[in-house]
Amino acid sequence: MMTAMMLIVPSAVARAQYAEPEAERPDSSQTTVLTLEDALRIALSENIAVKVADKEILRTEYARKGTYAALFPQVDASGSFQRTIKKQVMYMDFDMGAMGGMGSDASEGEQPSEETPDTGALTSGGGIEVGRWNTFNAGLSASMPLVNASLWKSISISADAVELAVEQARSSRLDMVTQVKQAYYSVLLAKQAFEVYKSVYENAVDNFGVIEKRYKVAKASELEYIQAKSNVARAIPDVYNSESQVVLALWQLKAVMGVDLEMDIDVAGSLEDYAGTMLRDVVEGGVADLSGNTSLRQLEIQANQLAKTVQLQKYASLPSLSLGFAYSMNAMTNDFKFSEFKWTPYSYVGLSLNIPIFAGGKRHNQTRQAQVQLDQLNLQKANTEKQLQIAIRQNITTMETSMKSYAASLESVDLARKAYDISAKSYSVGKSTVTELNDAQLTLTQAELASSQAVYEFLVAKSNLEKTLGRDFLDEEGNVNFE
Repeated sequence: MMTAMMLIVPSAVARAQYAEPEAERPDSSQTTVLTLEDALRIALSENIAVKVADKEILRTEYARKGTYAALFPQVDASGSFQRTIKKQVMYMDFDMGAMGGMGSDASEGEQPSEETPDTGALTSGGGIEVGRWNTFNAGLSASMPLVNASLWKSISISADAVELAVEQARSSRLDMVTQVKQAYYSVLLAKQAFEVYKSVYENAVDNFGVIEKRYKVAKASELEYIQAKSNVARAIPDVYNSESQVVLALWQLKAVMGVDLEMDIDVAGSLEDYAGTMLRDVVEGGVADLSGNTSLRQLEIQANQLAKTVQLQKYASLPSLSLGFAYSMNAMTNDFKFSEFKWTPYSYVGLSLNIPIFAGGKRHNQTRQAQVQLDQLNLQKANTEKQLQIAIRQNITTMETSMKSYAASLESVDLARKAYDISAKSYSVGKSTVTELNDAQLTLTQAELASSQAVYEFLVAKSNLEKTLGRDFLDEEGNVNFE
């Protein structure tokens, strides 16, 4: 009797705990119930991968604008100061003595001071030191390309880089949408399994109550009593485990959405809500149009970039023409009396023509290298398309199989439920054994789980198919639209 009481007490507590799972939360009013569309909208604004992809688009936009800047004049200002340590010496082929001993007062090796007049000084070897001790320079220069085929092609390539970044951001969104949907479906599956195991537990408790009453009046054997008690004990861990799976699935959903893991959320609906559209989804998924596939789009953009790179390498052998302008002011002094500086202006404007002639085969080999890369990418693109066709057929086959399994499981669930009800009533009047009742319960449990699993596998395959086909569920305003 003590053993029976020990079992009944936790069983009653467990029943109270699981019969009303919503009551377990201290403040259920704080729970946010999300639909699938709500989860996707939140993820599109909070998911880290999406934010990073958007930043990448912004980065490539700036890079493209930087490339366009090469078409405009490049203007630079400069300034410099030089202090002469040893002046240059100039020699002339004539007799310095005939000039009346010019510079005879300069002693050998003596360096004139900064106050020395701006005249050359004779050296012991007969040379003349030229220049002054301080040189100041300030100037402005400008250059602008007029004809440069390589530059024009590089600008076109940078525009493709922006397009590639946009497609990569779309790929991140597609990945995120698929992850959110599958995480959402996992929560629904976990909740459905929890309901099934909770029902099994409640049936085990009810049956144990009936058998306990019969056992007390000696209408049930001890073996039946022990088996019924064992069924209750075996059902409790399944309920706990299924509840834990619900919590873990919700954590996974919050992680892919990019929200705080401590946020209290729940999901709306059930897997049965999606069962009614399974046939329509299979028919729509049968149209294998890969024009929206993000992998093929990225490969197409990259192939276009490489084709332009081949042309860019060829254009490197063409002449280029640029316009240049410079204006500078120079002053050379022996002191730092800025007000007395004599500034000498210098300016020019001109055209510069550059004609590549020979570079040891460098440009030719670079062109061939780019062409080989383009050929490799074309082969990769063809192989990717084949793999995607296989993936589409696999997903469609899985959807069709899951739909058939679900249709079969519906009848199986109805029959199993009827068989269990008959077994329970027969056992209550002593016309069947507890083993038959347990078998009926097991069959019903398996049928219910198989039904939910079929719908879940269908939805997972559908989400993978939609990702392959490139359906991003975003309208022109960025809102989620499953139509």
